[in-house]
Amino acid sequence: MRRVHALIVSLLMLTLSACALLPQRDPLNINVVGLEPMPGQGMEVRFAVKIRVQNPNDTTIDYNGVALDLEVNGQPLASGVSDQSGSIARFSETVLSVPVSVSAFSVFRQTVGLTRTQTLDNLPYVLRGKLAGGLFGTMRFVDSGKLSLPGAVTGTW
Repeated sequence: MRRVHALIVSLLMLTLSACALLPQRDPLNINVVGLEPMPGQGMEVRFAVKIRVQNPNDTTIDYNGVALDLEVNGQPLASGVSDQSGSIARFSETVLSVPVSVSAFSVFRQTVGLTRTQTLDNLPYVLRGKLAGGLFGTMRFVDSGKLSLPGAVTGTW
């Protein structure tokens, strides 16, 4: 019985020390740098979200998939995935393009939300995503800010 207890304690300590050996990485710096329209089907709207990904770490980040969720004005708007893969070298950056879809329901929900704010300028957005990198290599990120649309319309609807 003592041997089993000692074995369990030893395995627990080994597991906890293994977590300390995982590399500590600084978070990625993410900026939305563009939106490009894409052909959609039916009542959906599609566009490519271009994001600049900066790696502030001293090790290369390998990824094999990208996922994004875009929230505008406090409501979910678009989501998308891409199976692209690559590497971001240490202390460097790259621009990734991820196709996202906006459902007709999301457009309707945003329209209802805009009637409350009555402006298309300075809409708050939150972009959440991840670069898939295997069991311990996945890097999650968040970017937020305000959308300032050119020629934004203000006034009562």
